[in-house]
Parts: sequence; C-alpha cells; structure tokens
Amino acid sequence: MSDDYDPNAGLFGGDEPELSPEELHVKRLFGKNPGRTDAMADLFGKEMMQAINADSTVPEEGKRQMIFKMAANSVLDIVMECLSPETAEEVAECFDHYIGMCIVNKKYSIDLMKELYDALEKVEMEEGESEEQFESRIDAMAESWWSIPQPLLNKRNPTDAIQEEILRYGLED
Repeated sequence: MSDDYDPNAGLFGGDEPELSPEELHVKRLFGKNPGRTDAMADLFGKEMMQAINADSTVPEEGKRQMIFKMAANSVLDIVMECLSPETAEEVAECFDHYIGMCIVNKKYSIDLMKELYDALEKVEMEEGESEEQFESRIDAMAESWWSIPQPLLNKRNPTDAIQEEILRYGLED
C-alpha cells in the first residue's frame, strides 16, 4: 500500500516542482540515457564482448578500440533505423557536421558555438531598429560568422575547417 499515489502529498510539499518546457525536453532526451545504456548493454554488449574476446590474435589495445567502434556503430545503427528515411538522412547530415565541429573544437582547443555566441552578444540594437529587425540582423550575422576567418582557427573560417574534417573521415555528401 505504500507505493500507492497519495493525492494529498502536495499539501505537505511532496510534489516535485513543475519542469519548464526546456527542462522537460532535456530530461526526455538525456535523462533516460543511463537506462538506455543499460538496455543496450543487455541488447548487444554480452555478445559483442564474447566475439571480441574469442579472437586471441587481436592485442588488448586493439580489442578496446574494437569494442568502442562496435558499440558506437551499433548505437548509430539503432538511431538511424528508428527514424523515417527522410529524417534519418537529415539527422545523419547534421550529426556529421556536428562531429566535424567537435573535431575542430578539439584540434584548436576552442568552442565554436561559444565563440559565435560571444561575438553575437557584443551586437547592440541600433537606434530606431525594431526587435524583429534586430533579430533578423543577428540571424544574418550568425549565418555569415561561419564564413569569416577566425583568429583562433589560424585565420581559417569555421565552415572550411569543419568541411576539411568531414572530408578527412569520408563524411561528405
């Protein structure tokens, strides 16, 4: 009986605070990841480990790399298979560009998104400019920022740096 819902619990502070739409979104996307990880371990982890351990010719370091690549590949397969073909193509393209950006961030020890937001925060609304005009100008600046050479990228523009990494891994269209 202790597991039953108590409709009066809120009277004594027992209710959890209501989540904002953004918090709910994050909870749905990332909050279940520990459970998803456990489920995937049950789904393919044991068999994957058995297959890798069965090959005594592979050195230990090679086995660890193989485990990571097999697990990552399995997760990507699951994600892409659960989407409609049109959505899967768009997600794959976005994912490839995001990976490219993350590699550029790591290579140059920067955070391109933070750099973009920092640059945009310095922009001020002009006198007589409406909120809509200001937002439109910010959007245009954000889009053009990716084509502007950046000092932190040795004067390369972010789009070219990301495209180079995408090409290096064979992720181009």
